Amino acid sequence: MPQRRPLFVLLGASAISQAGNSLTALAIPWYVLETTGSAARTGIVAFAGLVPMVLASFFGGAVVDRLGFKRASILSDLASGLTVAAIPLLAITTGLQFWQLLLLTFLGALLDTPGMTARLSLTPDLAKLAAMPLERMNALSHTISGSVNLLGPILAGVLVVAVGPRDVLWLDAASFAISAGLVAVAVPSPRRERGEGAARPVDLLGGLRYLLADRLVLAIGLTATVVNFLIAPLFSVILPVYARASFGTATALGLLIGAFGGGTIAGSVLYGVAAPRLPRRATLIAGFVLLGLPLFLLAVEPHLGAALLALVISGAGAGLINPLAITVLHERIPETIRGRVFGAFMAAVMVASPLGVLLGGFLTETIGVRALLAGISAAVVLVALSMLANPALRELDGAAGNGGITPEPEAD
Repeated sequence: MPQRRPLFVLLGASAISQAGNSLTALAIPWYVLETTGSAARTGIVAFAGLVPMVLASFFGGAVVDRLGFKRASILSDLASGLTVAAIPLLAITTGLQFWQLLLLTFLGALLDTPGMTARLSLTPDLAKLAAMPLERMNALSHTISGSVNLLGPILAGVLVVAVGPRDVLWLDAASFAISAGLVAVAVPSPRRERGEGAARPVDLLGGLRYLLADRLVLAIGLTATVVNFLIAPLFSVILPVYARASFGTATALGLLIGAFGGGTIAGSVLYGVAAPRLPRRATLIAGFVLLGLPLFLLAVEPHLGAALLALVISGAGAGLINPLAITVLHERIPETIRGRVFGAFMAAVMVASPLGVLLGGFLTETIGVRALLAGISAAVVLVALSMLANPALRELDGAAGNGGITPEPEAD
């Protein structure tokens, strides 16, 4: 009999943790802008939150494989919650210095990322337990994620106005504790983690070698890396500055980020319904075009309604890209090295994001937010069109599986 409750509990725990993170993602930039008025400092804080994600994705994948997916998810959530809670605690006691905010932002991202890798690695086993196809499961996962991206920032905008950006962080800390509790109580460990295999040492570079050997996964990862470099400043620097300059309230920022989340829901639902009939290569390229092209509308028309429409369409592009890419990885990666390959993939995708955020903060101050939006829009569309000439992506419409790649053996 299919057992669906563990999968739904895991997706719910991920959604709760993500909802808390969406509060932090809005509250911290707004706090920095409110206390310093500097877009450059806002970019520096965002940089401090992205660099550890790259490190933790790469090295954390081996930790996830070593500890086991379930245990790594729980420990990551608990450690991240304590780090986030330290920010408002310091602010109301000894006072929060800018360097302390940078350090805690760094540690929070460093400890949170292995938990995301662990939950991504758990989902194929739980989907099998639920007798649910991977494409449908990933579409459902990203629909839930898009719903959080829609409602979380709107709620965050309201809460920042109501209680202030500092106190909103208590809710994020609580969300980590709830997520850890749900996984501990209601999510089973995969069979491999209950046997002797989980206690064996793991090869730290096995995930990277697999990633380099699978040319399709590598092509998707490299494309996503370039686009992440371009898009990285959008939510942490550009939109906070754009909303503050054009509309003057954190509520407007929440609506803008929420509009992107609403579009992600639409794109994920479309993918879940039509995935078996959609050509994967054309869908992936179309998703990147939809992600980048509407951002030009923000540059030329600062009206709130036009900006919301543009971000809905852009989010729909992301809603097509994400479940498709994750499905390909789930199909091709063996379970025994899943944590390391996901970690290496996430690290590769995110490696340029810190530089993109840091550069975005300074470019926002030098050339202006609208000129930067126009440049990002054009660059993302050019990257999407270049995918037409990439021969590795033709494998997307071929057979699933590991593409004939033989995984590296486990280190003894």
